[in-house]
Amino acid sequence: MKNFSDFKTYNEYLGLDKPLDNDIDVGYYDPPNMLSSSEPITVDFYRISIKINVVNRTIPKSEPITAVFFNSPNLIVPTGWDVEPNYKGMYLQLSKKIIEENRYLFKTYLDYGQHEALYLTDEEVEEIEAVFKLMMKYYQNERRNFNVLLSYVNVLVSLVEAFYKRRFSTDPKEYNRIVLDFQQSLNDYYSQPVRQLPSVQYFADKLGLTANYLGDIVKHFTNKSALENIHDFVIKKAKELLVENKNLNTTEVAYELGFEYPNYFSKFFKKQVNLTPKEYRLQAISKKII
Repeated sequence: MKNFSDFKTYNEYLGLDKPLDNDIDVGYYDPPNMLSSSEPITVDFYRISIKINVVNRTIPKSEPITAVFFNSPNLIVPTGWDVEPNYKGMYLQLSKKIIEENRYLFKTYLDYGQHEALYLTDEEVEEIEAVFKLMMKYYQNERRNFNVLLSYVNVLVSLVEAFYKRRFSTDPKEYNRIVLDFQQSLNDYYSQPVRQLPSVQYFADKLGLTANYLGDIVKHFTNKSALENIHDFVIKKAKELLVENKNLNTTEVAYELGFEYPNYFSKFFKKQVNLTPKEYRLQAISKKII
């Protein structure tokens, strides 16, 4: 597997122009003069790649697609790629340093996986191309104005965010399925003995998604974060155990739910319910509620 830590070596590998800066690199693809297939790779920086009418040769009879693709540090592209060299497109590369210094400009989808691409309409492509034209103007200027360049980067990522929300809204069946799979996985997790509390990353791995992608979809359709959904489910299970299993004390309930420390369970429950587990059990039993 090839690993790339800087723009220069990666661009040389692909056949792209030499970067003009170590923190921001903007450019256009030139497929006939580029590497059209690759072994598995990782890059130690962020990439936003827009490819227009690209055909994946690894998928028989595949149709051309136009989409935004992402790479992030340590994300493995496990099968590399093999594409027809007749697409067009643009790319933006950002160092970890520039992301850390300007995190407020960037969104969680920078950490999406290759298989979580954003498919674009012709109108959306036109908007992105217009922004790239302005980015290139300020990038190629010898007296590079990074404040202006970063502003256009912000416009680009804001457009992509808007387009993702559009996609979530216009194709709800696909994403509702992911939400339902997440909820079913949460049920399945507690249908067997557990040793620890579940995490968003656990369910993302289970569903073959990145944690940010899963979190954004769950948030869009439930108006709560994936972690809040997990906490709600844990509280629901806790209430059931406290009322239906009177032989279990609070410590045993905590261990049943995957809490390592019973005191943390009590504090967690009190914060969510505004009652301690013991208070809730007494109140629920006396009122015969769950």
